[in-house]
Order: sequence, then structure tokens, then C-alpha cells
Amino acid sequence: MGRFRDIFSGGQKSFAGYVTIATVAFFLFVLFKPGSNIFNWISAQREVSRQEKQIMQYRQELEKLDTRIDLLVTDRDTLEKFAREQFHLAAPGEDVYILEE
Repeated sequence: MGRFRDIFSGGQKSFAGYVTIATVAFFLFVLFKPGSNIFNWISAQREVSRQEKQIMQYRQELEKLDTRIDLLVTDRDTLEKFAREQFHLAAPGEDVYILEE
């Protein structure tokens, strides 16, 4: 630690000051330069997180729809119920009453 102190108090004092100022200026430039500053990185990370959550929601919804499709394809009663509810279909001789809320 003594050698580090000697750099800032010895004959290299002005050089060490220039190096420190240049280093701080470089880091400030990297952090805040237009186009790719730290604020853009943070907002991009938030956007990525939001989209990953949305992808998970879509995957869950897709799994539910796949399950429903499998039921409609394999179970005739489920298919008949779906057709009656969604398309107001009826067997011959049945009366259909549509109640809207």
C-alpha cells in the first residue's frame, strides 16, 4: 500500500493525476455515451424479462389449447358439447334457444 501512496505523492504525482482523470473520463464515457449507455442496458434487460414472461404465458396457453384439442379429437361427447355451445348446432328435431347476456 505504501508504493501506491508514493505514486500520488512522489515525482510521478502529475502523471498519476492524469491517469486517474483519464480513467474516470473513460468510465464515464462508457457508462453514459449516447446509443449504448447504462440506462439503455437496464431498459433492454427489463424488456427481455417482460418478453420472457410473455413467452411463458403463451407456452402455458398453448399447452391448455393442446389439451383441449386432444379432448375434442378423442372424445365424441366433448366435441358434441363444444359444437352445441360454440356454433349453436342441434340434432334434428331439437329446438335451440340462444340466451344472450
